[in-house]
Amino acid sequence: MSHHAEARDDQSSGPPPTRRLSVVRPAIASSRAAFARWRTVDIVVAAVVAVAFGVVFAGWDALWNVTAPTFVFFPPAQAIIYGMWLVPGVLGGLLIRKPGAAVFTELVAAVVSVFLGAPGPLTIAMYGLLQGLGAEVVFAAVRYRTWNLRVALLAGACAGVVPAVLDPVLWYAAWAFPWKLVYGVLVVVSSLVMAGAGSHALVRALARTGVLAPFASGREQPVA
Repeated sequence: MSHHAEARDDQSSGPPPTRRLSVVRPAIASSRAAFARWRTVDIVVAAVVAVAFGVVFAGWDALWNVTAPTFVFFPPAQAIIYGMWLVPGVLGGLLIRKPGAAVFTELVAAVVSVFLGAPGPLTIAMYGLLQGLGAEVVFAAVRYRTWNLRVALLAGACAGVVPAVLDPVLWYAAWAFPWKLVYGVLVVVSSLVMAGAGSHALVRALARTGVLAPFASGREQPVA
């Protein structure tokens, strides 16, 4: 057999490269669309998490006001308990693992807290949106593929950057710069610990109970 015949045989052994690509590309697009599509269970669980934390927010508002006198010696130190307000965005992202989950849970939680008496509806909604986006940016940066503790901590910290920047401008403009700086750092640290590490630990704990079986966040957790 000539070399030309061998070449013809090799070329006829499968579809042309362009045809193979035309088959693979729609399959990839379909897979991505399915990944991004929210299921009913995703919406329900995200909504439940958001509403639950909206109630928690109302209680945390009260706790913030009650504990304020404790920090009268140095008001910026109160930021150590700030992180609870950043939990739903990080937790929602870790649980649902869909684009938009962090924004959805944080924003809805903020809106629910408004209905429960939180002051400044528009401001609170804006905070919820921006804080959710802060966490969402981290999940998007890893293409919604990595969900380890490091990613959770980064998501918590990035969500905390929003109030760390906005609060001193909107609420504490009269403070000296060192106070504002300390406050901002403590907000980010609190968010990193409470929203980042706390959400990651909560997902692992829930996964062990089996309640997260419908989600990848439940199936991928270690049993021990």
